[in-house]
This record gives sequence, structure tokens and C-alpha cells, in this order.
Amino acid sequence: MSEQISLHAQVSDDLVGKRLDQAVAQLFPDYSRSRLQEWIKDGSITVDGQAKRPRDKLMGGESVQLDAQLEVIEAHQPQDIPLNIVYEDDDIMVINKPAGLVVHPAPGHPDGTLLNALLHHFPDINQVPRAGIVHRLDMDTTGLMVIAKTIQAQTELVVQLQERTMGREYEAVVNRVMTGGGTVDEPMARHSKHRQKMAVVGLGKEATTHYRILEKFSAHTHIRLKLETGRTHQIRVHMSYINYPLIGDPLYGGRFRLPKGTTEELQQLLRGFKRQALHAKKLELWHPKTGELMSWEVDLPDDIQHLLEALKQDAVAQDNDF
Repeated sequence: MSEQISLHAQVSDDLVGKRLDQAVAQLFPDYSRSRLQEWIKDGSITVDGQAKRPRDKLMGGESVQLDAQLEVIEAHQPQDIPLNIVYEDDDIMVINKPAGLVVHPAPGHPDGTLLNALLHHFPDINQVPRAGIVHRLDMDTTGLMVIAKTIQAQTELVVQLQERTMGREYEAVVNRVMTGGGTVDEPMARHSKHRQKMAVVGLGKEATTHYRILEKFSAHTHIRLKLETGRTHQIRVHMSYINYPLIGDPLYGGRFRLPKGTTEELQQLLRGFKRQALHAKKLELWHPKTGELMSWEVDLPDDIQHLLEALKQDAVAQDNDF
């Protein structure tokens, strides 16, 4: 469960020249400094409608708005939800997450999540913060995730994420035909108007996505992506930003349009593809206890494989028309 918070304050004269994180600690004293810092960083606290950094100085008279969801801590229940476990030992677990599985309880999804499944599979994981969940995948993104089974493993894996020594590669199918691979190096933050969305924002957090072409089709491209950072919705936002949104993306895909001349089978498949065509294909990390470099890779799920086959057949059919 969560509580929606919406507060407003004006920067008074005694706060002139203060850092934003110092000022909000006085403006919103009911919340801890660490929580307020996180809200600044994820864009839940804005100054005159703009996201700012914690260290940015205030001039006086600014309007500070806090719009955030405060998670109400409660006991989550174990639930017998099947897990596709790729690897497991005493310290970590690597799973292949299916589409439709929410990672952590949230408004609208109080249970039936990966967290509930982990509590059933390994009850002692309730002693690890967030049931050992180190990083997330969106509900409808499939693929590899690592879970820490001890606090020590979680601490080490979080450091690897922060220091970018954990390798994560994805595959996706995007609209339009790319001419070549590249890198999107654009900062991101919460969308200023649509709070459920992220966006490229000048003063947002650093975000870098590398991509290369695997196969081109008549009006789509199959790509491989590698993340340097792990911002919320990063791949989806970055691909949409450069005008190659993911097929089926409900938030960032824009208005649905069928490419001209496509086969009837592909048209039906594109109309019915209701999730972003994104899969966490490869995961590489240093084992938190042994120090061994470990790597896993899993096949694309059936729906993306079916989509790729239809795209290939469509490309052949269109070539034969010429």
C-alpha cells in the first residue's frame, strides 16, 4: 500500500543560498533527509516546476512542490507463484521473469508479485531488505534478474550496479528502420506533467544506452542494447526520444500506426501486441561471495520470437512484390 503526498512551500528569506536538500529538510520536517534526497533525485520534488539537484542553491521566493508516493510498510505474504529459476546457490538467485509479473507490491498490485513469490520460495529472504530484489524490470518486460539471498550479497550487488560492473544486455524490436547502431546519452527524470512517465530532462540523472542492429525489416528493426545506467524505463524512453519507440509500448510508443503494405498476419500481430517488445537477454556479474565472473543468457520469449518470424515473412513478401 502507499500514501499519496502532495505538499507545497515557498522558499523564505532565511533559506536564501541554502542547498535544496538542506532547505526541504526545513520545509518538510516530517520526512527524513535521506527520503527527501531520494525524492529530489527522482523528480518528486520540483522547484518552480523544474527538477533540480540536491546541491543546487536557492535564491529565495521559489515555489517548491512535493508530489510523491510514500510506501506504507506492511507484512507481505508468501504466495505460491511459479518462478523460472536459471541459477541458484546460497547467496544469489537468477530468474527469467515472465511478462505480466510485477516485481514489487505497489498501488493496484498489492500482491501476486515477484516479492510474494520469493517469500514462498525462500522464507528466510524476508530478512533481506526488499526480499533481496536488487534491480527491477517493468511488469511487461521479460528476462533475467538477480536476487540477493543475504544482506551481504545484496550490498555487494548494489555496489556493482552503482560502479557499473554488472553487465545487462537487452533485445528489443522497434518501430522504423534504423540506419546504424549508436549511443543515447541523455539525462532522465520524472515527467513534469505525467507522473507515471519518465522523460529526457536536462537536469535529470545521467542515463546512457548503447544499441546495435541485429536485423532490419520492412518497417521495423531488431536491436541489442547495453545499459551503463539503470534508470526507470530507460530503454523505452531513450528509444522513443530518438524516434524508434518499441513495438507495443503503451506509455512511450505514441499513436499506433500500421506500416503500409504489411501482410495481414503481421497487421493482426501488431494490433494484438500489447506490451513493449523488450527482453533482458543477458546478465553478467561478479559473484558476491566467490568473486567469480558469472554470466547467463536466455532465449527470447515466444511472443517476441513469433513477432520476429512474422516480420521476416512480411519482409520476404514485400521483396517479392517488387
